[in-house]
Amino acid sequence: ARRVANETCMDARIDPAKALGLSDGDAHVIRNAGGRAHEALRSLVISQQLLGTREVVVIHHTDCGMLTFSDDELRVKVRVELGADASHIAFLPFKDLEQSVRQDVAYLRASPLIPEDVPIRGFVYDVRTGAVSEVGAEETATA
Repeated sequence: ARRVANETCMDARIDPAKALGLSDGDAHVIRNAGGRAHEALRSLVISQQLLGTREVVVIHHTDCGMLTFSDDELRVKVRVELGADASHIAFLPFKDLEQSVRQDVAYLRASPLIPEDVPIRGFVYDVRTGAVSEVGAEETATA
């Protein structure tokens, strides 16, 4: 219990414990828009270095809102609707679901802040069926 850290999207349709067959309290769950690793790294370091997790699972999902916009589009929307400048923010949208998982797994594997011996696996959760499919290890290793 509590040896795995799960990085996933903030979408309320995803129940990470249920998707991974875990009980309440079995994993640290780190959520953000799109389940992006760049944004979760701080929490993953704390989870591993201070709280003892030894594995990372990245889960992105079908029908994700992050597939529907670009940084520039959202920056314009913020400027028009709020009169604010968001040009300094990378919102981290993506156009290819499996590629986004590969990128996030590769980013974490390359980080000096995550120990090299920590297993990092990537998955796609289907919001319609509840099925979880792993993005192949050989694919994530070369991303």
